[in-house]
Amino acid sequence: MNILIVGCRKVGARLAEVLSKQGHDVSIVTKTDEGLALLPNDFNGFITTGVPIDQEVLKRAGIESCDVLAAVTPDDNVNIMVGEVAKEIFKVPKVLVRIYDPRLEEIYAKLGMNTICPTNLTVSAVCSALTDDIKAVNFNLGERTVSFNTMPIPKPFIGLHVKDIEFEKDEILFAIESADGTLKLVGLENIHLQKDDKLVFSKIID
Repeated sequence: MNILIVGCRKVGARLAEVLSKQGHDVSIVTKTDEGLALLPNDFNGFITTGVPIDQEVLKRAGIESCDVLAAVTPDDNVNIMVGEVAKEIFKVPKVLVRIYDPRLEEIYAKLGMNTICPTNLTVSAVCSALTDDIKAVNFNLGERTVSFNTMPIPKPFIGLHVKDIEFEKDEILFAIESADGTLKLVGLENIHLQKDDKLVFSKIID
């Protein structure tokens, strides 16, 4: 895919590195050269320096032919403006916007923008760790919210294969998290459940 990343601080640089290593064509827009030092020496993507909300800058970076745009600067307003320009003017098929302010994140998620809020994710993870064994993380995708819940494997499930277990109708088993932190997608194989595995469920919240 052709992926355009707006912002090259810690998140933008790391995202560019990972996606580039996965074989995607990555282009970065950065306001200054400051964050470029965070990119690996072998990064072979395209870099454009300029004001991120400037349409000419975005054109030089390849927005007219990109499949995905991720706006991940430290400024919520810049990310929102870039997201709206990408979606409404350039008709980018998929746009993801990082928003720190939970109130803004909720507003723009309801307007149909794909958003991710580090603040909400952190609070959710900390609360789950403090109060329960079940950990839940929510992602907003347009007007819908997808919730991922992680829980320790119940003792009766140990030693069984995933396809041998009947779950509740509203539960969709998404993946198995192994003791070493690796994830195995349930749809790809009939996983044999081990003692320290964790179940990762997904659910669409209206």
